[in-house]
Amino acid sequence: MESHESTIYDEMGVPTVINAVGEHTRISGTRMRAEAAEAMRRATEAHVHLADIQSHASDLIAEATGAEMGYVTSGAAAALTLATAACIADSDYRITNRLPHTDGVPSDVLIARAHRNEYEVAFRAAGADLVGFGLNNLGNGVEDVEPWEIETSITDETVAVAFIDRPFTELSLETVVEIAHDYDLPVIVDAAAELPPKENLTRYIDEGADLVAFSGGKAVRGPQATGILAGRSELVSAAALQHLPSGVDTEFWESGPPAKLFDMDALPGVPRHGIGRGMKVGKEELLGVVTAFELFLDEDEEELHREWDERAQRAASYLGEIDGLDAHICDGDETRVATTALVSVNERVAGVDATELIHRLRDENPRIYVDESQHGRGVFRINPKCLTDEELDHVVDRIRANLGEA
Repeated sequence: MESHESTIYDEMGVPTVINAVGEHTRISGTRMRAEAAEAMRRATEAHVHLADIQSHASDLIAEATGAEMGYVTSGAAAALTLATAACIADSDYRITNRLPHTDGVPSDVLIARAHRNEYEVAFRAAGADLVGFGLNNLGNGVEDVEPWEIETSITDETVAVAFIDRPFTELSLETVVEIAHDYDLPVIVDAAAELPPKENLTRYIDEGADLVAFSGGKAVRGPQATGILAGRSELVSAAALQHLPSGVDTEFWESGPPAKLFDMDALPGVPRHGIGRGMKVGKEELLGVVTAFELFLDEDEEELHREWDERAQRAASYLGEIDGLDAHICDGDETRVATTALVSVNERVAGVDATELIHRLRDENPRIYVDESQHGRGVFRINPKCLTDEELDHVVDRIRANLGEA
């Protein structure tokens, strides 16, 4: 790759990463839009009441999703934690002030066993007890859940049902919603990585979800530590109650948050800092994600997919020419939202296995990260979403070099 201007990371002696994985948090997500970064800079120019910006963001999110209300959080995981807290406590100060301690308080959240993953800590952080239902099908590893298994898992301790939207999901959201709503239970959807397509912004709400969490730092390309919560007004308001700082005298409470965020007449007084205090969102992040979200809504999705497809096709074509490698295209239905290049490593011909090659690429400077999730099967992926054309060429060159080709 041709030399480039020194980055702030170079000055710090921190290696940069060429991201052929996708919008993974551990390698800093995606590149934030330049306009969002500029909005964050301009946000430093004045003070503002955070609730006023949240109110503006709420209108934008509600219009884009079809939800009654929206809210900005410090990431999708924070959105799930606040959503869960809202389902446990609603706006009851006796409970909100105790979270995450829920002794004597209903706090069970139902979740299909095949939906359980490392991100479930977001639900548990609010004090929820996760109750699994259904079993995995041992024949193919795909979820095998019957609707009656949800219903028979509901007790007086149940406060919500969690739904993780993934390609392998067989039980439809509409079915989950229908059963949950028969028992007056809200459904929380983790859709952190489910953009694009943009139609998902409205799909979950249209299918009856009560609370939906999206990332603000993936496809939206806002600040990495932002998320978007959309849903029923009373629940989003309860989440905001757990999140927004108070710190005002009762005398001045009414001149604080806009009425659209809280029905202050229904509250017994000024709230104390809730469980969301450590998940605060500053004015800079708020302005950044609002700006990025507006640009995301106006983005030409078809053109973006064409760009990803072409880059993935180039990756497969170039890598398939290297001795010891075989590469083919996997479209978004088979793998991710974007088309990816699936690369198989023939250890006998290449001289190294997939795991060793991936290690070598990560030892490069700049580091090269490919999707290693299937390295045990001798394959890796090239995801084009966070790559430039120049970076793709560099990835191919370094793979050639690490396999002994000029």
